[in-house]
Amino acid sequence: MLRTFGIILSCVISVAGFSQQQPDSAMIKRISDEILVNGRAYDNLRELTKQIGGRLAGSPQMVMAEQWGLKKMQESGADKAWMQECMVPHWVRGGKDKAVVSTKPPSSKTGSFPNNNYREKALDVVALGNSVGTPSKGITAEIIMVNSFDELELRKMDVNNKIVFYNYKFNDTYVNTFLAYRDAGQYRGQGPSRAAKYGAKAVIVRSMSNATDNNPHTGATRYDTAYPRIPAVAVGLRDADWLSQQLEKEKLMVTITTNGHFLPDTIGHNIIGEVTGSDYPAEIITIGGHLDSWDNCEGAHDDGAGCVQAIEILRAFKALGFTPKHTIRFVLFANEENGLRGGAKYAEEAQAKNEKHILAIESDAGGFTPRALGFTGSDAQYQKFLSWKELIAPYGCSEFLKGGGGADIGPLSRALKTPTASLNPDPQRYFDIHHARSDVFEAVNKRELQLGAVNMAALIYLVDKYGL
Repeated sequence: MLRTFGIILSCVISVAGFSQQQPDSAMIKRISDEILVNGRAYDNLRELTKQIGGRLAGSPQMVMAEQWGLKKMQESGADKAWMQECMVPHWVRGGKDKAVVSTKPPSSKTGSFPNNNYREKALDVVALGNSVGTPSKGITAEIIMVNSFDELELRKMDVNNKIVFYNYKFNDTYVNTFLAYRDAGQYRGQGPSRAAKYGAKAVIVRSMSNATDNNPHTGATRYDTAYPRIPAVAVGLRDADWLSQQLEKEKLMVTITTNGHFLPDTIGHNIIGEVTGSDYPAEIITIGGHLDSWDNCEGAHDDGAGCVQAIEILRAFKALGFTPKHTIRFVLFANEENGLRGGAKYAEEAQAKNEKHILAIESDAGGFTPRALGFTGSDAQYQKFLSWKELIAPYGCSEFLKGGGGADIGPLSRALKTPTASLNPDPQRYFDIHHARSDVFEAVNKRELQLGAVNMAALIYLVDKYGL
């Protein structure tokens, strides 16, 4: 009898839980239907990428994108929309980046090499963001290849007056390609200064990608002020493979020509659209992506996708007549790529105004098929987050991970201890196009892009209804 009573009680509890989930399930389905049937994210992305293009901080395209973003916030129904001013760096590429390898030095003053058949090969390269340029005639020197920083230290006596080629490959054993990116990223970020420490004249960095094409991938480098600033380029993977194979057989010279330089800092803006909460207007949920991109691409996946997803959630909520309890802010952050000034400014102003932010979520991993949502908060908050998995999983995010956030919302988390979340799409294709000329509108799938917005909208709806 006791066992029977226990079974009945368990069934009653299960039915009660199911009944409680029914309204939420129905609402999330309405959100999904609205985005998948009437969504504007894909069309908005076409406008951003094809009419404006690359949007590096300080560029005329940055200004155009800011005006575009403000207009989209207003058209999508924001209760109010504004531009939050911040100073941004203004690095310009200044011309075409070149690297030409030769098997024999162009001048006898530099010595002779065993191979007497002079040959040249142009490498497909792109200057690293924030890097300095070469003299107008370029820099010519012998190449020295190192496969790791450990090898650099072992060969430091050989580096002086050479051009260092960092041939550090993406680690293909990482199923999550973001781990491979984090691992290889140190060579782009620290590589130039670590080579300059030992007298290198310039560096070539193997592109951080496991793509099969030859597109070079840019990205920001960071100079250590203790050492000279030297020019730095990334090379396409096919050329990197060729270069490494040739250097195993013979000595090579290379002439690098780049034109990168900084202009004075200029004014940029975070673009913010807001829907005011009905019950807790002083408590804020932030969702966004970064509006800037590198200048050598359209920035479709990085991070046009995150921007149009945020705008789409605003549009869908308004189209459905959804009034949130908490204030929701939709933010297109400035200058994530080479300075993070937008995210820092947003956090600075929030702290100065003593704002209460209950969640910040970012989409900055491409517009691919949604796989997971990540969350960073207290253990109790994480358990509440996990309780919503069954409601969201049918729309793609079947994994709920401990640990989530993003570069732009990181400053807010540090300043106000705000819980953070991230949309984690399928990562396998992202670094094929990341910071490369192949990051174009045509590389984005409409359904995948829309489903990313659906999953984030569902999480925002649940956090707004139940809190954390």
